[in-house]
Amino acid sequence: MIRSIAFLYLGCAAAPLLAQNPDVQIPAPPIALQGAVAPPTPIISDTEFKEAIPSLDDAPLESIEAWDAAQESREEGGSAQQQAAQTAADPAIKAVQDGDVIELLPDPPVTDPLLDDPLPPIDRFDAEPPPEPTQAAEREARATRYVVRVDGLDAIKTVDVTKDADAVAVEAAAWRDVRARFNSLSALKDGGGRADSRAEVAQRARADRQLLLDILNGQGFFDAEVRLKSEVSATDAGAINVVLTVVSGRLYHLGQIAFTAPAVQPTDLISGSFAPRMGDAIVADVIMAAEANISVKLPQSGYPFATIGQRDILLDSETGVGDYTLPVDTGARSYFGQLRTEGTPVFDAEHVAILRRFKTGDLYDSRKVDDLRAALITTGLLSTVSVEAVPGEGLAPDGTPYADLLVRQEAVPPRTLAASAGYGTGQGLRAEGSWTHRNLFPPEGSLKVTGLLGTQEQAASVAFSRANAGRRDRNLEIALSALHSKYDAFEAYTGRLAGTMAFVSTPIWQKKLTWSIGAEILATSENAFELARGTRDRRLYYIAALPGQLGIDRSNDLLDPVRGYRVNVRVSPEASLGTGKRAYVRIILDGSYYYPVNDNIVVATRARVATISGISRDNLAPSRRFYGGGGGSVRGFGYQQLGPKDPSNDPIGGRSLNEFALEGRYRFGNFGVAGFVDVGQAYESSLSKFNDWRVGVGVGGRFYTSFGPVRLDLATPLNRRPGESRFNVYVSIGQAF
Repeated sequence: MIRSIAFLYLGCAAAPLLAQNPDVQIPAPPIALQGAVAPPTPIISDTEFKEAIPSLDDAPLESIEAWDAAQESREEGGSAQQQAAQTAADPAIKAVQDGDVIELLPDPPVTDPLLDDPLPPIDRFDAEPPPEPTQAAEREARATRYVVRVDGLDAIKTVDVTKDADAVAVEAAAWRDVRARFNSLSALKDGGGRADSRAEVAQRARADRQLLLDILNGQGFFDAEVRLKSEVSATDAGAINVVLTVVSGRLYHLGQIAFTAPAVQPTDLISGSFAPRMGDAIVADVIMAAEANISVKLPQSGYPFATIGQRDILLDSETGVGDYTLPVDTGARSYFGQLRTEGTPVFDAEHVAILRRFKTGDLYDSRKVDDLRAALITTGLLSTVSVEAVPGEGLAPDGTPYADLLVRQEAVPPRTLAASAGYGTGQGLRAEGSWTHRNLFPPEGSLKVTGLLGTQEQAASVAFSRANAGRRDRNLEIALSALHSKYDAFEAYTGRLAGTMAFVSTPIWQKKLTWSIGAEILATSENAFELARGTRDRRLYYIAALPGQLGIDRSNDLLDPVRGYRVNVRVSPEASLGTGKRAYVRIILDGSYYYPVNDNIVVATRARVATISGISRDNLAPSRRFYGGGGGSVRGFGYQQLGPKDPSNDPIGGRSLNEFALEGRYRFGNFGVAGFVDVGQAYESSLSKFNDWRVGVGVGGRFYTSFGPVRLDLATPLNRRPGESRFNVYVSIGQAF
């Protein structure tokens, strides 16, 4: 065919040359000299060749409209005369594509009644051009409407009654989503029943036919057929019905299952990781998931260099059984070897070794490698990091080879600027900013400078900390701060020097057990209410403390828990070093529990009990006393507004505290609502009396982000007393508890 087309183009180009130069001689083709060989048969006859040469007479050119019509008729499969003859015989022109009948429907005639009306007089002619149609209107006018129907899917029988109930349930569930998969991926469905042309409808239909075949093959119907037909809708004029008819054929099942692989330890490591069994349907998703499981289990069990080959399934059309073979190259079973670093290293191999949870000589486990990679990411000092197993040198005493870990690092700029803002009734507005150099003292030694500006608090601090200090997740910090606080309960000017060592949770690793110990020295000037004189006087307090805390966390998330519980106890032996030295202890016990009612509703509860023993309230600095009320305490009341008060109705704090909260949380997408009841009270005595509880109720909104929920709570006190706010608003990040 290509050669014939080339010859025709050559003939058309040579004709003018012959007409203008009749003396030009064209050499004749060579004549065969061997009598036994017949002369070659011409591709076309001379008569056909002459007819193919366009006429050179001076006849006028055809109109552009006629030429366009002729070209369109050629593209649709014939000359204008042939098309007219076919249309006269059958207005619904049919074509056969891939064995399917597809009707090429004619476009509706375009009529305009204004063409039959006489032209208006020139003096009444409207010279204003009509508005140009929008692209959307033009597309709508040209659109071809269609309706999609899929027949035969409901007739697919996917359940083998000879199997046990679990196998039947799994197999039936796999087939139920055939229609759902088609609907989600269908080009016809995605088009919404409209296309720019009939050709586009046909193209989408062919794509959907192949899609259905692929889905059915993936479900084990390798003999499936999908027949495609389009026809004029009998109920919707101008629309096309596109019908896909499924003939599923037989369902193929697994026969023999074999793995081409060397011996492994344990011996059933590969076969035990492959879930499908003989007699199961050959479902592509199940097979590929099982192969992926093998590729995961091998590196977790000492084979870092394992690779999975290309499967082979030999189908028997008579029995409907497919024998499955999978080649597996396990590589050498290996132990962890040495650590190496590459790139722009932030950490040397010695510090990387602190972050790992394995030792040299342990059996290789890819989960521990992933854990090390995540630990490196958590430092925040690397822009990119990878940990890859490479063959090591030497052999272990038992002859097992080593697999070294190659750590590729690229440093990130270590300086960070951060800012935050918030509001709480009683606490007012707060804006905080900080500058941090996260690796000023390598490795992981940071310096942080913080400033706080608020309506009731102003502060400045500088802190040095070292993360992963000699042990993973063990942090050291030394901080110096100056703080001015002005609340209804007290006004204080405080200087603080503190040191802390802590084993803490991180966003990636939420620890089940956390602890911290520390020491701090404070000098604080505060105005304290003296009950004996009934006045507030400013006093200077010097305080030394040894705070410590122990926490158990069995919840599922740090910022947004939905199940589990938490218990935390804080104990701080302290001494007042001012006039009349006194020693005392502050103890706070917190507990919370989270119960998921369903996927969207969570019920959360919280309780807190606190006490101070060994000192009278009047000898205790007001900033070290207990107060109730506020967003992290009893919502519905202002910050520090619960507990004993002076004659001016200002809080003076107490030596004991108890609180309880119940909250229901409902989440929908990235938003949520909550309703809550909070109760609590602070007491002058060192032991809680569990009476005179105050109750606050409220509702809240939640907006869920990647770093935790942002909450807005609105609460009101029950049995409101004079001077108490009717409503209190709290805005912060994270759940209330």
